[in-house]
Amino acid sequence: AMGNWLVNHWFSAAVLAAWLGINIFLFTYYFLFFDRDERYFYTRAILGSALAWARASAKCLNFNSMLILLPVCRNLLSFLRGTCSCCRRTLRKQLDHNLTFHKLVAYALALLTAVHTIAHLFNLERYNQSQQATDGSLPAVLSKMHLQGGEWLNPIHSNHTTVEYVAFTTIPGLTGVIITLALILMVTSSTEFIRRNYFELFWYTHHLFLVYFAGLVIHGIAGLVRGQTEQSMAEVHPYDCAEYLTQREHNCTHSCCKDPEFGSIPAESWKWVLAPIILYVFERLLRVWRAQQKVVVKKVVMHPARVLELQMQKKGFCMEVGQYIFVNCPAISALEWHPFTLTSAPEEDFFSIHIRAAGDWTERLINTFQLETPRVEVDGPFGTASEDVFQYEVAMLVGAGIGVTPFASILKSIWYKFQQGDQTLKTKKIYFYWLCRDTGAFAWFNDLLASLEQKMAESGKADFLTYRLFLTGWNTSIANNVALHFDTATDTVTGLRHKTIFGRPMWNTEFAAVAAAHPRSVVGVFLCGPQALAKSLQKSCHQHSSLDPRKVKFYFNKENF
Repeated sequence: AMGNWLVNHWFSAAVLAAWLGINIFLFTYYFLFFDRDERYFYTRAILGSALAWARASAKCLNFNSMLILLPVCRNLLSFLRGTCSCCRRTLRKQLDHNLTFHKLVAYALALLTAVHTIAHLFNLERYNQSQQATDGSLPAVLSKMHLQGGEWLNPIHSNHTTVEYVAFTTIPGLTGVIITLALILMVTSSTEFIRRNYFELFWYTHHLFLVYFAGLVIHGIAGLVRGQTEQSMAEVHPYDCAEYLTQREHNCTHSCCKDPEFGSIPAESWKWVLAPIILYVFERLLRVWRAQQKVVVKKVVMHPARVLELQMQKKGFCMEVGQYIFVNCPAISALEWHPFTLTSAPEEDFFSIHIRAAGDWTERLINTFQLETPRVEVDGPFGTASEDVFQYEVAMLVGAGIGVTPFASILKSIWYKFQQGDQTLKTKKIYFYWLCRDTGAFAWFNDLLASLEQKMAESGKADFLTYRLFLTGWNTSIANNVALHFDTATDTVTGLRHKTIFGRPMWNTEFAAVAAAHPRSVVGVFLCGPQALAKSLQKSCHQHSSLDPRKVKFYFNKENF
């Protein structure tokens, strides 16, 4: 299974290895540099190894801040996907892991911020102690240099300064506090729970990235951490002259009598983040331009359980199965864009989405469409097409909960290809497994299955699609209803010919049945659902694949929508 994963995800693995490698290299290189370089001999005398911890984490913070915007440049990724259309599909598919990489970089930023902040708290404490010291030690002497009119090394010049005072009155302190707060808010408001239930909160707090980048660019301008200048190093090298600083006579005459001079480390965050910021600005401008293109809402269908279906047309819009779009409704919010999986097939002359009431924005959108047809703006489509389904003779499709949505597009498209005798379609049989707690919110999908079932029966292809609905959450009223209508031709819950099964699927039984029905086929297993389910399906694929190359083989594909 591990080997199979590496074959399919070698590009992701290579990117991950390169990213980790660069982070480790930057941290190690700059840690050793600031821990050993002669220019920082005097700085280390005051700060110790906390200097190296702060500077090494700062370099990695710059590197990751440079990367964080790139995975969310949707149009850039679409462009790359288009330019590498000649590449293998597995490579293009890796571009769909953009948000996973974005989250990974964000977690790295959070960790590095913690390291950087803690190191600087130690630094401030040591600066403070050195300023207040009267023991004539090297840190104490270095901290008093500003009194002789010389260049300062210790930014704290008063005995009454506290760490809190520095944190809230200096540019690095204040910007550091603001950046950290912005980062904490962005990370905590982007959990799965908040994104699903309070999308607006996630959307608006995420725009604190503007504050984050502004703070980052300004953060190092004051240059509070200093090192000895090159010229001063040539005149009074610390290895020769450091001891004379603590025991200097009044009428000193030898070469070490001159005080060392210090200069700031220039601010450099802007060099790291300038190019990604420019790219992101272009990305946003392109989104604004694309949003201005007219979208015609052809049909509005209100399904049970407050699910709104929008059928739309837009000039030049060209979709593929498994893709998604971003939708904006200026009447509700000019700024908010929400992602929706496309539920139409490419063969249809419109594109459609199904919107479930799940949060303030969707509630307001559904209410607005019940009264009038407001203007909508569409950006997309995005994502790699899920065309692998068409490459297998036998396909097992598993949709769990909301993960059933992309299969609407896939099932419709397969049916159109099947009807038109499309030569690219190798599929002869589909097994569809639908797992959900209750069918209420998916009544529209139920209708789609019923209509496909009817069309297939009419054209004598009733056995092309076999599907099973597993109701994982059910109550006693459903149970009683089922008991009453046990011998009816259609199902009591869905009204479909295929019966609803209560509880979770026994995957071993399902796979064994498919293997027995297709002893010599290659079976593609496709899941759109949670990670736990992916693991058990992967295990079943492994267990039920025959070692004999002429016999049944199961290949697992997890779709990221």
